[in-house]
Amino acid sequence: QVQLVESGGGLVQAGGSLRLSCVASRSIFGNVMGWYRQAPGKERELVAVLTSSGRTKYTDSVKGRFTISGDNAKNTVYLQMNSLKPEDTAVYYCKMERVIDGSNYWGKGTLVTVSS
Repeated sequence: QVQLVESGGGLVQAGGSLRLSCVASRSIFGNVMGWYRQAPGKERELVAVLTSSGRTKYTDSVKGRFTISGDNAKNTVYLQMNSLKPEDTAVYYCKMERVIDGSNYWGKGTLVTVSS
């Protein structure tokens, strides 16, 4: 069992920045870490992924604005969000995909609200 705890959400004006953190109860090394978001009335969508080999992938709408990174020593994955837009408003969730057994774990989410 893995617990994931997100933090760093809040209210920010358009054009501002936030950094989300996700602390895992077990090592993130060698696993796939992802940030997802779910806006009101919409389905949860993938925002960014940090693969087990260290590669990063982003959904088109956040490319050039968001950066995912990980700190293995702290079992923490980050999402740096710059140039925020009102359409980025959502609950942001952290997900771990454990390569060793294929199991998936989710955090409870952190709310990001971007005002215009």
